[in-house]
Amino acid sequence: MSPKPSAQGLVPGVKGTVPFGEYRTWYRVTGELGAGRPAVVVVHGGPGSTHDYLLPLARLAEDGWPVVHYDQLGNGGSTHLPDSAPDFWTVDLFLAELGNLVEELGIADDYVLFGQSWGGPLSAQHAMGRPPGLRGLVVANAPASYPIWLQEMARLRAALPPDVQAALLRHEAAGTYESEEYLAAMRVFYDRHVCRLTPWPRDFLSSFMEIYNDPTVYYAMNGPTEFHVIGSLKDWSIVDGLHTIRTPTLLLSGRHDEATPAVVQPYMDRVPGARWEIFEESSHLPHLEEPDRFFEVLTDFLAGL
Repeated sequence: MSPKPSAQGLVPGVKGTVPFGEYRTWYRVTGELGAGRPAVVVVHGGPGSTHDYLLPLARLAEDGWPVVHYDQLGNGGSTHLPDSAPDFWTVDLFLAELGNLVEELGIADDYVLFGQSWGGPLSAQHAMGRPPGLRGLVVANAPASYPIWLQEMARLRAALPPDVQAALLRHEAAGTYESEEYLAAMRVFYDRHVCRLTPWPRDFLSSFMEIYNDPTVYYAMNGPTEFHVIGSLKDWSIVDGLHTIRTPTLLLSGRHDEATPAVVQPYMDRVPGARWEIFEESSHLPHLEEPDRFFEVLTDFLAGL
């Protein structure tokens, strides 16, 4: 498969930052807030990534849904804190930042959340508070339980070629995560279960390099790689609270996704009325891998709200 063009050409109407305590959260808006349809707030993955790889969602503005992208604290255009202690980076911190953002932008009475990967459980936990202005929730390629995620990562990893597994184990034992051999072995996993496009799209590469340039948040909460979660999230689960969500909910995942069916199933089992769409030709990024069907599914859900 070959990548679709980058979404960098979609010009935002507004860019800026909002205060978050003593820090700043960077955001951009495509379309016009308050013009009729609810704003779609895009919550990126990581933790420690940036908004860039989700820029194609800006095209929703062409159909009347204003789109808010933002970089979570510690990443991209928001305040970086490379000297902060690992325990500074908590789920509660990012929940507070998300709540602050919708208040500061004046959209708290009318918005939709699109949470991708780590942004999925973050958005779902936000929805558990039943904010009155939240009209819809999209949980894309996301775990509800990191213990389940880790079980599935081990299963997918066990299916990698023996020489790749040996290289991963060798460098993990030595702590040499930045060696060329380890990165090459990791790329085999990524090409199977994160992005199946060749070459990787520019938007995705931009976010990937942002993590590489400042891995503070990623290392503290996730760990050194996508499938080696040893940070503070390793025991985090929101499964027990999913039944409290009352927001219309769409679940998205790819057939080849690192967010396997077992990872997504708790949302389907516990969120009342949830709808689940699986993209047969995608892994972790259906909005890049199958953009036409992705936008068809997403706009149908939004129109139904």
